[in-house]
Amino acid sequence: MRIALRAAALAAAAPVLAVAAESATYSVKELAPEAALKAAQAALASCRAASFQVTVAVVDRAGQVRVLLRDRFAGPHTIDAATRKAWTAATTRTATSELARITRPGEAMSALRDVPRVVALAGGLPIEGGGSFLGGIGVSGAPGGEADEGCAKAGLAAISDDLEF
Repeated sequence: MRIALRAAALAAAAPVLAVAAESATYSVKELAPEAALKAAQAALASCRAASFQVTVAVVDRAGQVRVLLRDRFAGPHTIDAATRKAWTAATTRTATSELARITRPGEAMSALRDVPRVVALAGGLPIEGGGSFLGGIGVSGAPGGEADEGCAKAGLAAISDDLEF
């Protein structure tokens, strides 16, 4: 009987012991400032080539700004919009064009639009590479979110080879 009780006690404690054996820390990969700058510059160059004056923001995995570039004649509102697009893409790990679709009134995720800082406008993309989530890029100022997103894609393309570590 005692052996059965001890075995039962050990079996009950096994999940607790397994949790205790896990590390108290973990490692993450971060987007280097140089890569963030390269992506922002490529996105800005893409928009300039199309004669769009925009602001580009790149944020890290926590949504903190790494790079913010505003072209000469980009409107002052584009600073906040680009930053919020990048933040939204990073914190939801979803393209903001997709969020615009799934958060329309009447959709199951529509309340997400009520969360402070979330912006459901195309132009923000998550940044991923080498199996790691790294941050987000947001562009604002082109005529329409699709054009903003196109420039953001150009920014990601500029660093894609660097991210496949």
